[in-house]
Amino acid sequence: MRSGDHLSQKFWGILKRKERWGFSWRGWLLLTSAGLVAAYFALLNIYPFLAVTHRVNTNVLVVEGAIQRYAIRGGVEEFKNGSYELIFTTGGPWVGEGGYTNDYNTSASVSAEMLKKFGVPDDLLQMVPSRVISRERTYSSAVALRDWFREHNTPVHSINVLTEGPHARRTRLLYQKAFGKNVAVGVIAVSNPDYNPKDWWRYSDGVREVIGESIAYIYARFFFYPSVSSSDKEMAQAAPASR
Repeated sequence: MRSGDHLSQKFWGILKRKERWGFSWRGWLLLTSAGLVAAYFALLNIYPFLAVTHRVNTNVLVVEGAIQRYAIRGGVEEFKNGSYELIFTTGGPWVGEGGYTNDYNTSASVSAEMLKKFGVPDDLLQMVPSRVISRERTYSSAVALRDWFREHNTPVHSINVLTEGPHARRTRLLYQKAFGKNVAVGVIAVSNPDYNPKDWWRYSDGVREVIGESIAYIYARFFFYPSVSSSDKEMAQAAPASR
């Protein structure tokens, strides 16, 4: 063994020293500057990305349950100003109630009552509660609505879903997962009047909503894989027989 090789090794050759490249102070300065610029653009663009509004041509409006009063009022205005014939409310058991008890102890029922109070005609309003508490309540609500259409033999080709600001992009993603590619899903985001969306990071409500929904969207987009429901299994079994 050469003397140079002996000096670059220790513990009978178990450890070996190698030359490597590392950042100089200029490199670290450049890397830090790039990170700050990226963070700045993220602050400017994350809210518009999450709080997306994209309507589709439809006569069906869906108002998500468990939304605050300002969003319910936004649902009333959307219904009055749009060409809607029906309005649905969705949502499951209230968190902390220990699970499903009855349809009237759900956020779908509460939202329906508030819409009636604000002037939506009772005959145009239908609540569709979800009766399960799962790891993704929005998806469960979408599945309950999808199954309601199937059970009532009501074909639907497009819907608009109204929800609170930063929750909108995740809502559209999960409703699309539930309804599939044959149904166009639009979404309407109603901004929280308690803070300015352009300066959301200056408000505790804005920070809580944007950061929370950013994490939730990443989970829904990349890590949430819905299980096949019983209605999906029945449709899959019926499809070969109908051919």
